[in-house]
Amino acid sequence: MTTEAPRTATEVRMKIWRGEGSGGEHVEYVVPLDPGMVVLDVVHRIQATHAPDLAVRWNCKAGKCGSCSAEVNGAPKLMCMTRMNEFAPGEEITISPVRTFPLIKDLVSDVSFNYEKAKTIPPFKPKPKDADGKRRMYQEDVDRVQEFHKCIECFLCQDVCHVIRDHEENKQSFSGPRFFVRLAALEMHPLDANDRLDLIRAKHGLGFCNITKCCTEVCPEDIHITDNAIIPLKERVVTAHYDPIAWALRRMRGKREDFAPPQPKPPSA
Repeated sequence: MTTEAPRTATEVRMKIWRGEGSGGEHVEYVVPLDPGMVVLDVVHRIQATHAPDLAVRWNCKAGKCGSCSAEVNGAPKLMCMTRMNEFAPGEEITISPVRTFPLIKDLVSDVSFNYEKAKTIPPFKPKPKDADGKRRMYQEDVDRVQEFHKCIECFLCQDVCHVIRDHEENKQSFSGPRFFVRLAALEMHPLDANDRLDLIRAKHGLGFCNITKCCTEVCPEDIHITDNAIIPLKERVVTAHYDPIAWALRRMRGKREDFAPPQPKPPSA
């Protein structure tokens, strides 16, 4: 489906993916363009004036909820943070759903894979309190993990990760960059007593990552995923599993249940 090209600089031509998991196509729309608009504004205008059945996921429109993830001209972006003045006047703009996850309809993908992965990560386990009943940590330790808590779960890093995107067989054994950030936030927390290194290596598949930094490049919160989360985790796994002294000490001091995944509760009678 195609409409006429924009006649003036105050109009925009946008091609949006329309369809479901069984198939679809990019449909072209031409709508008025106002100063200060972002891509999501244009999508909403198309929804209001041309395609009321257009499915699009969004919430805050402030770059903090991560809901409006899409591929804009092939690049993973948040639609609410992509300004229309970034494009040349009259340029055709193509909007597609994130392609790593199954399509539900139009611009909405099924990202439940990520929530299932989140359930497999053992939660924060605080260390015992000091003798005076308090817990203490250095400011530099606080600062180190603070970056990881900026994640808005837009899953753009998951979308662009070629280990997930190009190798369907890896999805069950590789959690992806978003969860390496989560694991780093827990493992590097100075007051966390849980040990997840065996899980990180075996269940979350850290070894599959070849640190291409594509996840870091698309992160809207500018989290240094590769340098500050993935590489330090790799170093910890190597030390724990391939340094014979560290391996022996870890086995002497820890118990396997400390890093076991949470077990489902038995059904109530």
